[in-house]
Formats: sequence, structure tokens, C-alpha cells
Amino acid sequence: MAFLDENFLLKTPAARILYHDYAADMPILDYHCHLSPKEIYENRSFSNIAQVWLGGDHYKWRLLRAGGVEEKYITGDASDREKFQKYAEVLSRAIGNPLYHWSHLELKRYFGFDGVLGPDTAQQVWDLCGEKLQGEDMRARALIERSNVKLVCTTDDPADDLRYHRLLAADAGFSVRVLPAWRPDKAVAIEKPDFADYIARLGESAGCRIATFAELKAALHARMDFFHENGCRLSDHGLLRMVCRPAPEEAVEAAFAARLRGEALSDAQQEAYKTALLLDLGREYARRGWAMQLHYGVTRDNNRAMYEKIGPDTGFDAIENVTPATALAQFLDALERTDELPRTLVYSLNPGDDDAIDAVLGCFQKGPTVSKMQHGSAWWFNDQKQGMEKQLTSLANKGYLAGFVGMLTDSRSFLSYPRHEYFRRILCNLIGAWIEEGEYPADYALWGRVVQDISYNNAKAYFDFPE
Repeated sequence: MAFLDENFLLKTPAARILYHDYAADMPILDYHCHLSPKEIYENRSFSNIAQVWLGGDHYKWRLLRAGGVEEKYITGDASDREKFQKYAEVLSRAIGNPLYHWSHLELKRYFGFDGVLGPDTAQQVWDLCGEKLQGEDMRARALIERSNVKLVCTTDDPADDLRYHRLLAADAGFSVRVLPAWRPDKAVAIEKPDFADYIARLGESAGCRIATFAELKAALHARMDFFHENGCRLSDHGLLRMVCRPAPEEAVEAAFAARLRGEALSDAQQEAYKTALLLDLGREYARRGWAMQLHYGVTRDNNRAMYEKIGPDTGFDAIENVTPATALAQFLDALERTDELPRTLVYSLNPGDDDAIDAVLGCFQKGPTVSKMQHGSAWWFNDQKQGMEKQLTSLANKGYLAGFVGMLTDSRSFLSYPRHEYFRRILCNLIGAWIEEGEYPADYALWGRVVQDISYNNAKAYFDFPE
């Protein structure tokens, strides 16, 4: 089998039937990404491949550091051409890393490059991509459209004015819907040094002064109404770890007031505040018919020297090895007891949490929604072949794989959509192997429909975005 041929990752005849006949041409619903709505609206263009690939991509930055590349060629002042050369050199030896597959898929699908990127072909690829990027079909909007994307959800702070979402909604010239997704992390992270400043900014956006926890909740509810009016139906929480420590309202009010005064809080006070706020938000999501995403299991900014030098989200986060199954169950139960548990997707950065997540979520499944409680797609460090297979197998073993909402892009790059192809090939290969081994009947119409549902149809039905 040749590298990256039409049967890439498809090891059996059954896998090939499922992928080529059913999965390959399904549209994409990109329900979680970090694309900029401003760049989409302004239809950003790129002058070279390094601008598309290397700016802000901490996956690639980590690989370059591991390959012995100096920081000047990563986040420093080296030229784009020099940075690209270093990436080509390191990638050429990065066997086993998903970046090898992703990068070559992107070069093949968008630039028509069928070779192998390395130190000797770097100039060829640089020139080819530079020429192709001058075309109108390589601007931001065209890249999304030609990837067969139907809808994109960006990641948006409650204080955002959603200006570019409103402009995009009024623009009949773009066929892809771009909706906001609610990301209130800054309101939850009471331990952060700039928490009080953020609360003041949130108050300004909501047109009120926030001095109490009750006023904070009211301001967030008002902003949720604004987001809802602009098409938002999905929230997203990036948590360090899952918490559930209920406390009396007066204790939460006292902790909030103390933090606004600049006082430090104990771990117990922080967790009580976060629990109260997350429960309130969960109830509001259920009332509005939104889905709730919970991402946890991360330990951030581990290299303090580099954090102080170049800031957050630069490749120095890692996996937290705590499995918070009890806290997750208690949190979901607190909402379910009053019938206020929204549709929920749970992701952990710790792959060891897969079995626990599926076991806990099974306790809260409830019709008529198919798979109301979703084990989210293999995330971040886990969105590679083994990580995806592990998540899919755990979900199949303990839950209902046929109800899965599938892959998310979780990227800042307009060239990341081949990750959906990567996922679909892995999915078809997994199910195909089960068929070939006689574990399931060779009913391709049935399993082909399941593959199509996981690729697109389930997400479309689950999120119920406004037409």
C-alpha cells in the first residue's frame, strides 16, 4: 500500500466500502473550533504556507522544540521561510506523530502536492504553496466552502459584541453559517489575577455594574439572551478539572466579594464558587435548549519560564492525571434532580478517563434525545489514531456508538478540515475490522448509514441549530 493513497488507513475491503461509498462525501458540521469570525468575514488571505501552518499552532511548536529547534525559529523573529524549513526538517523524521499525516493530507488536498515534505523538498513545497495561495480559492471563505463545511461554531467570550457574526449573518454571499459558541471561562476562573478586571468588562458589555454574585448571574443571563438571538445554541467550558462542591449562597457571595477586593481564596472557596456558577449556567442552558460542552483534565503553563517569556497557549500545557468521575457524576446529578440537565458533551484530556466518562454518562442518558449525554471526540493530545480508536472503542463498549456526534476540528487553522477525513478513515477502519472478523454482519447499508450519521447527521440533529 502506497503512502497516502486512496486507501490510506483502510486496511480491509469492508473499511474501504464504508469509507468510499458512505463517509467520504459527507458534509462537515464544525461545532467546535477556534477560527476567528473576523478573519472569516474579512476573507483573510495568506502570503505563504508558514502563515497558515505555523502561526499560533502549539501542536507544531511542541514538535519543533522536541526536534531541537531554537525558539527563534518557532515563536521568534526568524523569517517565515526559515521557520518553514525547520518544520520540514523535523516533520520528515516525525514518524508516529499525527502531524505527519495531517500536514501531508493538507498539502495533498489543498495544494495538490503528492510528494513527501522534507529538507530537500521544502523549497518546492514553499514555492507551490506560495503560488496557490494567491488564488481566490485559497482565501479563508473558499477554504471553508471547498472543504464541504455547512456550519461553523467559533469560540466566543460572553463580553464579545458578536459584531462579525452579525455581519456574516447578513452576508448572503457566503454559503456557510457561522454561529457563536458561548465560552465563559474568564467568568469561571476566579483564581486568575485579572478576574476583577474581567468582571468589570463583562458588566460594561451587559450594561450593568457587577458587585455581587447575584448580579454576575443576571449579567451572564442577559448576555446569553444576546448570544441566543445571534444563533448560539452551544456552550463550551475549558476547565482545569471537574469540580462539584455545593455551598450556601451566602458563602459563594462572600467568596465573590472577597475576590473582587483582590483577596486570595482557598481551594474550597474557589470550588464552591465554580460549582455554583456552573450549576446556574447549566440550568440556563437547559432552559434555552443549548448543549453544554465540558473540557477538563489539563494542567496549564507548566514551563513558567517560557510562560513568562511568551505567554499562554504556546505549547506548555499537559495532561492532568486525576480522574474526577465522582465530581462529574455529582455535578450531572445536581442538575438532573430538578430536570435541568442540558444535552452535555464531556471531554477529558486524560485518555485514562475514557471508561469512567462512558460509565458515568450512561447513568444520565434520557430520551427522546439520542445519546443526550455524549462522550466527546478524542481531544487535543488524543486526536491521533490510537487515541481516536480508544475513545471510539470505549464508547462502543459502554454506550451507543451509533449516536455519536463525531469529530470536531478544535483548530485555529483554515486548513485543518482534513482532520475530519482522518477521523472518518479511522472510524471506517475500526468498524470494517469488526465486520471482516465476523463480529457483525456484512450489512453495508446498515453500517454505512451509521458511519454517515457519525460523520454528520447526528451532529445536525443533536445540536438543533436554528435554520
